[in-house]
Amino acid sequence: MRIIAGRAGGLKLKSLKGRDVRPTLDRVKESMFNIIAFDLPGAEVLDLFSGFGSLGIEALSRGAAKSDFIEINKDHLKVIEQNLKKAKLFDLAKLYNQDVYLYLKNCSQKYDIIFMDPPYQKDMSAEAIELIIENDLLKAKGLIISERSESEKVEEYEELKIIKNKKYGNSLIVIYQLN
Repeated sequence: MRIIAGRAGGLKLKSLKGRDVRPTLDRVKESMFNIIAFDLPGAEVLDLFSGFGSLGIEALSRGAAKSDFIEINKDHLKVIEQNLKKAKLFDLAKLYNQDVYLYLKNCSQKYDIIFMDPPYQKDMSAEAIELIIENDLLKAKGLIISERSESEKVEEYEELKIIKNKKYGNSLIVIYQLN
């Protein structure tokens, strides 16, 4: 797992062994970030189900102004902190050891880009997206980038349009934009 591009490009990120985290593959991450490249500079980013922080750190490396990381596992949060410090991006981040849904219910911050990579096969995307919409957490033309199992249903929402829906192996990337 590494940072692909930007000021920390090429940096190898730390992770922990185990089956409860599935880092985004580099080719999937690269494709995802190529699609949103022009939206990143100066963006305020939210990384939900952060794992080891790969998506939020990549966004910061490519010019995002700040990123909030939401991860319920304390050990994973420590790794995110170490990765941010190693990339010299820690000052641009806030880390929250919290359940994603609880965070979304209580959040008052609006974001330009929200990354979401919940555990596969658990159908957790829909509830998170509904809370994002319900609590008005996206700025105008804001994006939700959702990585999920290719077997999960892709939901449609009145407030969002799907601008990209692409399969990579057993992963599906869905990019929504606020209408």
